[in-house]
Formats: sequence, C-alpha cells, structure tokens
Amino acid sequence: MADTTDNKATGEARSVPRKSSWRYIGPGIVVAATGVGAGDLVATLIAGSNFGYTLLWAAVIGCLVKISLAEAAGRWHLSTGRTLFDGWASLGRWTTWFFAVYVVIWGFVYGAAAMSSSALPLQALFPDVMDLEGWAIACGLVGLVFVWFNKYAVFEKVMTVLVGVMFVVTVYLAIRVTPNLGDAFAGLLPVLPDEKDSILNTLGLIGGVGGTITLAAYGYWVNAKGWTHTGWMKVMRLDNRVAYITTGIFVVAMLFVGAELLHSANVAIASGDKGLIQLSDILEDEYGSATAKFFLIGFFATSFTSLIGVWHGVSLMFADFVARFRGQGAQKGEEVASGARERSWPFRAYLLWLTFPPIVLLFQGEPFRLIILYGVLGAAFLPFLAGTLLWLLNSARTPGEWRNGPVSNAMLAIAGLLFLVLCVKQVWDQPWSEFFG
Repeated sequence: MADTTDNKATGEARSVPRKSSWRYIGPGIVVAATGVGAGDLVATLIAGSNFGYTLLWAAVIGCLVKISLAEAAGRWHLSTGRTLFDGWASLGRWTTWFFAVYVVIWGFVYGAAAMSSSALPLQALFPDVMDLEGWAIACGLVGLVFVWFNKYAVFEKVMTVLVGVMFVVTVYLAIRVTPNLGDAFAGLLPVLPDEKDSILNTLGLIGGVGGTITLAAYGYWVNAKGWTHTGWMKVMRLDNRVAYITTGIFVVAMLFVGAELLHSANVAIASGDKGLIQLSDILEDEYGSATAKFFLIGFFATSFTSLIGVWHGVSLMFADFVARFRGQGAQKGEEVASGARERSWPFRAYLLWLTFPPIVLLFQGEPFRLIILYGVLGAAFLPFLAGTLLWLLNSARTPGEWRNGPVSNAMLAIAGLLFLVLCVKQVWDQPWSEFFG
C-alpha cells in the first residue's frame, strides 16, 4: 500500500502507517460523540446564561485536560499491547473491586438516564405517538439491537454521521444567535465570575467537558479500530486531538447560545436534560418552529450517541474485566482488535444490564441511596483514571520510550487534582444523614 509499510522486526508483517492521516480518524470521533451528552450541553448553556462569555477559557481548558487523559489511555494500549484494565489489575486487587462496584451501580443508573435523555427530544418532536417512558424503552432497545449485531466498523460510521448532525446543529445555532466575537475573545482570559462559589463552578465546567468512563474506553476503541502497536501512535494522537477540538466546538457553540440568547435576555433554564426542551421553546419563539425542530434533532443525536457509545465502549471494558477476572492471563489489544470481545457473552450480558434493569427506574423513580452512591462513584472515577495512568505511565510497566514526559505528567497531575477537588465536593454535598437515617 502507498501509505503503509511492513514492520518485520518481530518476525511478522504488520501494516504501519508511514504518517498520520485524516483518513484514519475514527475512535476520536466516537469518544467525542459519546463524551458530549445532553448534560454537558446544558451545563455549558447554563454557564453562558449565568456568566456570558466569562468562562469560555474554562471550557477550552476542559478540552485540553481531557486530551491528556485520552492520549494517555491510548498510549498505554499502543505502547504495551495490553488493555487498560490489564494495567489496572497489575496495580493491585483494589482496582478490580473499585471497577466491579463502579461498573455495576453506574451502569444501572446511567442506563435509565441515557434512555430518558434520548426520549425527551423524540417526545417533543412527536408528542402524540408515545409517552416519555415508551420512547425511552424504544431508544434502549434500538441501542441494544444495534450494538449487539454490529461490529466496531459499522458502529463508528453511524457515530460519525450522528456527530455530523450534532456539529451542523450546534454551529448553526451559534451563528444564528450572532455571537459578540469581541466579548468571546475576551472570555479566553482566565477571569473568575464575581459570584459565590465561582471557583467551584468554574472547576465544575472544566471537569464536565466531554466524558467520564468514555475517556478510559478510548483505548479500547483504538484497539477495536485495528490499532494495536506503536506504529499507530502518531495517528492516535492526531485522532485524539480531533476528538477534543470537535468537543470544544460543541461546547463553545452552546456557550455562545447561552451567552447571547439567555444571558442577554436574563432568561434562566432548568439544569438537566429538560433545560434543552426549554431552550427549544425559546428558539421557537425567537426563530420559528423550523429552528426549534432542527435543534431537537441535534439534541437527539447528542443523547443517542452517548447511549450507543456507552453501550459499546463500556461493554468492551466489562468483557475485558471478566476475562482478566477469570484468570485468562494478560489481556492484549489484539483480542479487542479481532472482534472477539464484541461476540463474547460478558459483552452481551453487560449490554442487557444497561438496557433491561434500568427500565424499572423509568417507572418507579430512582432509589435515593443508589443515586447517592452513583454520584460518589462517578465523581471518584476520573481521579482514579488520572492517578492510575500517572502510575502506569511512569513505571517499568510502560516501555521507556513511551513513558510520560514533563508535559504529560503535569497535565495528568492537574487533571487528577481537579477531579479530586470535584470528587470531594460531590461527596461533601451528599445528604449523608438521610442516607444513613
């Protein structure tokens, strides 16, 4: 092939790209689509409505922090040939227990949240077809069937199309509200709003830009793409940058909408996914029903990509966890690349776990104690990821050439401290007296 060469140093021919190329891009699009959910758009929208362009710099820093985390996860997979969970397992049994508890509780609650988020825009678009619960169940089942019967290549293509829809909708809205570019550039200066808890609100915006466990899933998607060795390192790094430039565009576009449409008119919207339904009503009043419907289509694309992305990526991680737990030895990236994980019973068992048990929550509400545990575990995951990547990529577990340099260490340390502060705040804010009462 014109753009690849054979590496026979290990006695086998392996296709290696001679240089990074845009045509290889794929896993980055998947991680961007999965990581930016409706909640991220609402959080950025509210930041824009509350503070105008003041926190634009925080959104940009959030993307840079996540670039470092995803790059580190991808670098581990490519430089060692081992999966991230295999690396975690080498640090001690505590990582296995943390992941096991996290993935069970998080998956149960997230499944219901993802289905509801995908259902909201569909119910708004087709109000007389089904109720919200019906749409939510339909979204979950469609996601289940799609991921169950399709391999990574098809999954990536569908995600790319949906990202295209998200991109067009968010950029259109940002242009439609006519942003004040002078104020926007001023928002790149690191200034804190003159408000109570402004530091924590700013840290929350930085930490909330694009992904939690999906950052860890990035290395698995890199392997699923067929990238399993260091010859793909430059391509992976380009792919990762594309992911978070794309994420940055989504986030900045929604901050523009919040700043121009809501902040200037002093309009407040609800937190959570229902805030986007409110935005749809505001858009209809300002620009007509066509713009509102266009936005709802983008809202659905945003939510549904997060749903099927988690259905695929976290199921891959769970399948890897089960294989390691059952004593099958070191888990290799080649196993993920072969598609064997996607055909395994643990992969499909976790798909079922994400889909069917959460349906109960759609009708009965979310159990109070479970939601507290979900919030705490979710907040603890990113400090866990940043800390373990620092450990793995500065140890003999990683080949010397691919260990962390000063910049990587600084970015991962900043990420770890940021998420640790947010984790402590999340734990502190929980109503523990009611939990134990």
